[in-house]
Amino acid sequence: MKNLRTIFCVLIIAGIYTGAAAQTMNSNMQMPATKTTASKAVCVIYPTTGNTVTGTITFTQVSEGVKVVADLQGLSQGKHGIHIHECGDCSAADGSSAGGHFNPMAKSHGAPMDAMRHEGDMGNIEADAAGKAHLEYIDKNISFEGMSSIIGRSVIVHKNEDDLKTQPTGNAGARVGCGVIGIGK
Repeated sequence: MKNLRTIFCVLIIAGIYTGAAAQTMNSNMQMPATKTTASKAVCVIYPTTGNTVTGTITFTQVSEGVKVVADLQGLSQGKHGIHIHECGDCSAADGSSAGGHFNPMAKSHGAPMDAMRHEGDMGNIEADAAGKAHLEYIDKNISFEGMSSIIGRSVIVHKNEDDLKTQPTGNAGARVGCGVIGIGK
């Protein structure tokens, strides 16, 4: 019985010491209480295996929403679906690790100017005969914070045109390019 009391006392003292040490460590390691709000994000597109698309997409906060500017090269001539996907992961050779379209409000697939659409629906980008494409528009559904935040997500460029109606992907085909969206300077 005396041994049990001794062990019990040792455990209590050890618990008090450990708790005090942890509290001291936590108070010394607190992060400053500052809030960082991004006003620009950047996505660098790299080709998936067997493809050649590259480029840059910028997202800039403006009074009307988020201005999206995409400049890509290495595409086949014509329209290509382009979407923000839920995961910021381009590690799979075919871009499948980026997951599905970013859709936090559980809406149907649509065009970028539709009221009812995924937040990730960016429509199509059209490449010329040289494989170069430019897209520019103001998106009123995406943001840099909250449920509609695009930070840390990915952009997928597809092989085919997005028909803007087939659920849930627009029938845009294979993923030919992928990039992760990060906070810009």
